[in-house]
Amino acid sequence: MSRKSNRRKSSKLWLKIPLILIGVLILGVGAYAFTIYNNAAKTVNEKMHEPVESIDRETTKKKMKETEQLNILLLGIDSEQGTSGRSDAMMVLSLNPTDDSMKLISIPRDTRTTIAGKGIEDKINHAHAFGGTEMSIETIENFLDIELDYYVRMNMDGLSELVDELGTITVDNEIAWNDHTYDFNVGPVELDGDQTMAYVRMRKQDPNGDFGRTSRQRQVIEGIINKGASVGSVTKINSTIDVLGNNMATNLDFDDMKKLLSGYKNTRKNIESYQLQGDGTTIDGVYYLIVSGEEIEKVRGMIEGEV
Repeated sequence: MSRKSNRRKSSKLWLKIPLILIGVLILGVGAYAFTIYNNAAKTVNEKMHEPVESIDRETTKKKMKETEQLNILLLGIDSEQGTSGRSDAMMVLSLNPTDDSMKLISIPRDTRTTIAGKGIEDKINHAHAFGGTEMSIETIENFLDIELDYYVRMNMDGLSELVDELGTITVDNEIAWNDHTYDFNVGPVELDGDQTMAYVRMRKQDPNGDFGRTSRQRQVIEGIINKGASVGSVTKINSTIDVLGNNMATNLDFDDMKKLLSGYKNTRKNIESYQLQGDGTTIDGVYYLIVSGEEIEKVRGMIEGEV
C-alpha cells in the first residue's frame, strides 16, 4: 500500500494523554544512563520494538545517520480498548537538529479525513481502531502530506506511574480550578502522578473545552521532557524502563535511541507547540472538526521547516 496514495468521543477523556515518555526515553535521560543498564537494551528490543511496514527502515536509518530532520508520530491509546483501541491522542513530533528545535503538533481526534485503506470519510482517531498503527501512520501521512520516520504508541495506564518514577513534574497552569480533590492555581504547579491525571482530565471547567485540554497535554509533555533531562540519579532508569516496557511500543530500537540521544538531544531547547485549527460541524448526527486546506498547508510547512 502506497504511503502517499491514501489520505483520521472517547468517554475516557483522561486517556487522551500524548506519548509523554518520548522526552524521558529519547531526549531526556543521558546516553550513559542507557548504556550502563543491560535491562534497558533488553526491554527496548524485546518488549517495546514493533516494526511497521508503512515506514521504510533503511530510509529512516540513513536520515538518522546523517542527522536530518525526523518526524515521529505519537499515539495515545485508550487502555481499556487495548492496542486496537482508538488513538485518542495524536501528535507529530518534529525534531530538527539544524536549528536545535522541536515542534509538537496536535491533531484533534474529531478531525474528519479519509481513512487510508478503507476509502471512507471518518474521524481521524478511528484509523487505529480499524487498522492499528499501520493505518494510523498512513492516514496521518496522507492527511498532512508528510513522511513519518518513527512512531511511539503508549497505553495510557502507565502515565501516573511514569510521573511518580520521575518524582514530580512542573507545568505552567493558565486557569484556576479544582476537581474537589486537588486545587490548581494559576502559575507554576508541581504535579505527582495522580495530580497529572487530574490535570489532563479536566475539560468542563475550561472555557476552551477540548482545545484547552490538549494544551495541557502538551504542557505535560514538556514538563516530563524537562524533568527527564534533569534526573540526577541513574538508579531511576531501570524502574522507568520497566514502566515504559509494559506500556509502550515503537519502531525505534535501542541503537536508534542512542543515536537520537547523541544527535538530537539539543532539540528540546526550543520547543514550539501547535494544534490544528478547524470548524466544528455535525454530519448525519456525528460531530466532526473540518480542517481547511490552508490550515493543513500551514501545518505541513511548520513540520517541514518552511514556516
